[in-house]
Amino acid sequence: MKRSILVSALAAILVTGSLHSVAFAQAPAQTPAPATISASHLDAAREVVVLSGISRTFNAFLPQLADQTVQTIARTRPEVRTDLITVVRSLLPEFEKRSLLMLDSTARAFASEMTEKALKDTATFFKSDAGKQYVEMQPKVIDQMVVSLDAWNREMSVDLMGRVREEMRKKGHTI
Repeated sequence: MKRSILVSALAAILVTGSLHSVAFAQAPAQTPAPATISASHLDAAREVVVLSGISRTFNAFLPQLADQTVQTIARTRPEVRTDLITVVRSLLPEFEKRSLLMLDSTARAFASEMTEKALKDTATFFKSDAGKQYVEMQPKVIDQMVVSLDAWNREMSVDLMGRVREEMRKKGHTI
């Protein structure tokens, strides 16, 4: 579960970081988003959230959470596993509707940071062949990033601890 959350977070960072670049590359002089967001502005933001692949993060979360719920309960109550799976599956549509709340929340965040025109320009990019290719390659790149980030994190941790010990020895402390 931790790995999937990390992958989702990295996906959001990768997409939002690139959206910032795309928007400003196409419209360098941005004006701040209005305090009141129009319906068309919010629609443009929603479209970017979907086209960019960010909404896949929300869609992937619920099945993982449902599986985790089944595993957690079935670990201590294995005799209810079959009924539990049936109940969880029956509840999924109810909880899938909540993904729309996350979509709207994310769209509002985008709309508050980007103008409607910038969002439409960004959506145009994601509709292009290059944009579609970008969205499709994201999961593969993010998986590679997670592996690299994990190795980098371990190496940094070991190196930092080594340097801290070395510097502390100079001060007369053994750690």
